[in-house]
Amino acid sequence: MIAWERPVLLVFALLVAALGAAAAWLWQRRRNERLATLGSDAALERLAPTAKSAAGLRRALRLGAASVLVSVALAGPRWGTAREIIRTRGGDVVLAMDASLSMLADDERPTRLERMKQEVRRFRAASPGDRVALIAFAGRAYVLSPLTSDDGALELFLDNLDPSIVGQPGTALAPAIAGALDLLAAAQGGAGKAVVLLTDGEGFDDRAEAIRAAQRARQQGVRLVTVGFGTEGGSSIPIRTASGVQAKRDENGDIVITRYAAETLAEVARVADGEFIPADVNDKGTRIARALSSLEARRRAAEAGLAMPARYQWLLGLAVLLLLFDAWHADGGRLPARWLPAVLRRRPGASVVALVAGALAFAPRAAPAQSVADRALEEFRAGRTAEAVRSFRDAVARGDRTPRTLYNFGTVLLAADSLDAAVDALERASFGAAPALRDRALYNLGLAHLHRARKAEGEERLASVRGALASYRTLLLANPKDADARWNYEIALRLRRTPPPSGGGAREDEQSLPQPQRDPSDMSQQQAQQLLDAAGRDERDTQSRRRRVPQRDRPPGGKDW
Repeated sequence: MIAWERPVLLVFALLVAALGAAAAWLWQRRRNERLATLGSDAALERLAPTAKSAAGLRRALRLGAASVLVSVALAGPRWGTAREIIRTRGGDVVLAMDASLSMLADDERPTRLERMKQEVRRFRAASPGDRVALIAFAGRAYVLSPLTSDDGALELFLDNLDPSIVGQPGTALAPAIAGALDLLAAAQGGAGKAVVLLTDGEGFDDRAEAIRAAQRARQQGVRLVTVGFGTEGGSSIPIRTASGVQAKRDENGDIVITRYAAETLAEVARVADGEFIPADVNDKGTRIARALSSLEARRRAAEAGLAMPARYQWLLGLAVLLLLFDAWHADGGRLPARWLPAVLRRRPGASVVALVAGALAFAPRAAPAQSVADRALEEFRAGRTAEAVRSFRDAVARGDRTPRTLYNFGTVLLAADSLDAAVDALERASFGAAPALRDRALYNLGLAHLHRARKAEGEERLASVRGALASYRTLLLANPKDADARWNYEIALRLRRTPPPSGGGAREDEQSLPQPQRDPSDMSQQQAQQLLDAAGRDERDTQSRRRRVPQRDRPPGGKDW
């Protein structure tokens, strides 16, 4: 199958072919008319045997074919697959990023969280050879991405990072360091290892545990770099509510002021024999790269698949050969000693076309991001899901983060059973999209949560069910006649009411649940509201039970920021 970047130019190629054929026919006809004025055919055959040969026609056809090849090449043909070896050199780095509510404080512009993301991007630009893993932490630590060199995947998780991604509020430094060390312990190879802790330092867990985690890092030979964000004067935490943006308050009703705790970060870095980068330092990303420059780098070679690469070089190369053959044949099958100046002088038009085509054939060119996304969609429709995932990731890495591309990317990830990544992409697609696309994104987002709930246990299962309920609730409020969304909403309610056995796994009645089907029946606004009211009562019951959780499930230090 052949895909085209600019298929409209194929019409231009047909036009060139038609004009070339017409010009060759007209030229041959006029030539024959002029020869007829010189004498009869018998006389011309005797006096000039080659006068009526088809050499001129063949030359016109050669030039016309070269023009058509150039025109088709400009349309951007793509087919097949290609393999590319990517060679890098660097270490293994885990970025543990604070995603607690305190990172929403705006004492660093625009917020501490956004400033942290900017510094992470600067670090990636300064150290492109490193493999990087991402961990988000608040009251607990959550692995976003394992060690990878895929900047597209890292950027996807980085864009989606916010306080809602972790689930448990509060700030605990020790679990973030311990989780990063466990991630590095499982890494293969002899590259140097490092943990970068990016936070405002306002930890509410046991400080001694953070110190012990830092000591463990030193014992394992892992370099620990702590990076601060915020100001010592502190700031309030803006929280979005139904009535607008308000400052967060504690259980006593007082406004919470979050402050940058430099002493904790400095002590953790000192115990680990690492480096502390204060909050008032500019360009922290470059400072992080400099602090890790002493890591033992390891050469890596990874084979990357490129689905349907550009093939225009073959067409342009063939056009160059035709033009060079024409120049050679026009000189009687031989070229003078200084053949290039002679060709340029005698055939300037064809020579310019040949030189331009040759330059285009060997010049690197990146495909537009949108064409990559369209190609990925064609691959998915053809059943090549793995190739479609790679192509969509390439499109996102090139900067195509439109709701349409993110929706298609999330849907392909859902088909590939990459549920966590699918949830991230579909959540982003549901914001700022047109109503029809938003409804599709919400539907598939709820479906991803349902699939994840059936594979998870305990709190993760409950969180996935709540995510599915929230997605379908939003969809039904906007479109109460969506029977498929109603069906899946009822499945989510049933999953929440029938938790799996303690041994894990799905219940028999869950396994027998039918897959979502298209139901032509409509749902009235009143019926939808009754269903949502019942779900609201169930949600209040669940929240009431969650208030009586044991102490170990509460935020560290009893503080949820």
